Amino acid sequence: MSDYAAALQEAVRFMREHDRFLIISHVSPDGDTTSAALVTAQMLDQLGKSYVIVNEGATPAKFDYLPGFAQIVNLSEQPIEERFSHVIAVDAADSKRMGEVSHLFLEDVELLNIDHHPTNDYFGTVNVIRTDAAATVEIMFDLLEAGAFRTDPEIATCIYTGLVTDTGGFRYSNTSANVMEIAAKLLPYGVKPGEVAERCLEAITLGHVRLLQRALQTLQLTHRRLVASLRVTHRDLVETEASSDDLSGLVNYGRNIEGVEVGVLFTEMQPGFIKVNLRSRREVDVSQIAKHFGGGGHARAAGYSYVGSIADAEQELFSSLSEVLGVNRDE
Repeated sequence: MSDYAAALQEAVRFMREHDRFLIISHVSPDGDTTSAALVTAQMLDQLGKSYVIVNEGATPAKFDYLPGFAQIVNLSEQPIEERFSHVIAVDAADSKRMGEVSHLFLEDVELLNIDHHPTNDYFGTVNVIRTDAAATVEIMFDLLEAGAFRTDPEIATCIYTGLVTDTGGFRYSNTSANVMEIAAKLLPYGVKPGEVAERCLEAITLGHVRLLQRALQTLQLTHRRLVASLRVTHRDLVETEASSDDLSGLVNYGRNIEGVEVGVLFTEMQPGFIKVNLRSRREVDVSQIAKHFGGGGHARAAGYSYVGSIADAEQELFSSLSEVLGVNRDE
């Protein structure tokens, strides 16, 4: 038995041997982490277990079609008093990505960590990590089979959604034969690919369009046009009445410019607090850059938080990119 297969069996035992769970997904939840959390809940339902699903903040409304979406507790609006001895974290590259949730853990907490990020630091009591998986839901599919769980239309819709969102609609380089095989196996359960793609990839909010108008005006090409960066200020967020959900996908506009290797989005969430999103085409492993600044992610998609101004964040990142690319900022 491989180490991965053994980890899957250990995860199944973890779920079977305990009765009450806290399910956590990463901060700023996307389609994969939301779907993985809901699949976890549905697996626990099959075992007759009880659970609470939480996130530090709001889950994007575009995923409200997912079965069980209404169960997800937004801790910023609905604090809970219960403390848990058994926790399942999905799609969190490290303990910090779970957000401010440790106050919900009992001192003797045991944690099942299920993730696909190369930067995962194995923070769990039990760790099921597969870094070549395109999405955490790909691991959840393996877990379904390892534990002989029942696949139904609800689980199928969640897993398919996670695959679609983390592969960019099966367009990114992480779209493997296994991903396509899993997707094909899910379709007979009633998954509607057109509807999932429309909700997750096509539909955009007015807030997104307004932010895009402003962000494109800040477009800067540096490092021999290998780097394209965009900026969104806190004032932009306030004046456009946009939410953090509306930022989704903005970073890709820079990265998608022909000849660009790295796309960057600097977002001033609050004065003095910057989120930096990174995307690369094929040469640069942006997860290592993000890790250097205390963040993480994947080789082609990563991010981190920065305390300071956008100008300072830009200066430090561009210096790092100069080293990686071997090209000065102003060349």
